[in-house]
Order: sequence, then C-alpha cells, then structure tokens
Amino acid sequence: MAKEMTGGCQCGRIRYVVTIHDDDAYLCHCRMCQRATGGVSIAFKGVTRGDLRWSPYEPERYRSSPIAQRGFCRECGTPLTYEGDGADHLDLTVGSFDDPSAFRPLEHSGAESWHPEWLDTRGLPASRTEDNERIATMWRTAVGKLPD
Repeated sequence: MAKEMTGGCQCGRIRYVVTIHDDDAYLCHCRMCQRATGGVSIAFKGVTRGDLRWSPYEPERYRSSPIAQRGFCRECGTPLTYEGDGADHLDLTVGSFDDPSAFRPLEHSGAESWHPEWLDTRGLPASRTEDNERIATMWRTAVGKLPD
C-alpha cells in the first residue's frame, strides 16, 4: 500500500512528501511529549528517514532529551518530528499531514502519563467553528473565510 502523502507546518514554510507503507499510527502520552506539544498526548506516524523529503526547508531541531531531538517550524512553532538518536526512522506528527484522517491509532505509548478522560470525549457537547458567531466573524474579517 505504498503511497506518497504530503504535509507541513501551519504557516506553510516547511513542507514534506513522504512515502507511507501503512495507515498505522500511535498516541504518545509521555510527559516529554505533553510538554513539547502542550497537549495531553500527541499522535505520531513512524516513517523511514529515506522515505521523507523536506521542501523548501528542513525543520529546525532542538534536543528535547538525552536520547532524541524534535523538529519544528521556527516561524509558527508547529511540532513536526520526534527523532530518536541513531534511528533509521523518525515520527511525524499526524496533525501535520494534509490528510490526517488517513491514519488509525494502533497503540498508546507513555501510558504512565496517560489521561484517559481526555481520550474518549464522545459524550461531550460539540460545536463547529461556523456556529461560534464571534470566532467565525473574526475569521471572515481577517481572511475572508473560515480556516481549513
């Protein structure tokens, strides 16, 4: 099932094309990922480094621990990668793909910091951006449309 997929950061400065061999992904709940993203977990897709091409820029990277670095966009701050030292693969953030719906989570990593109450939220009320008149008006005034 090899296919090429695209993605990038929020501001569009960093783009990538990667060959994907399956739709497997995972959620990481470790404290490092929580701190790096400001969220309770992050969704990752593991890829082989040789299957990934950055354009026009590679992400900036910072050493997030003694065993790994993380890639991000210096302009908008989008987290893009988790890169373990010496590995021939890396993890791309699922949310940075142009079509994140192509993936399905198969496992939880870092379960010692898991907050299960944040995962199954199907029973909570939901609203769409266009239903929040104040926010929708701000978007339309700023850029003429709602965000993608």
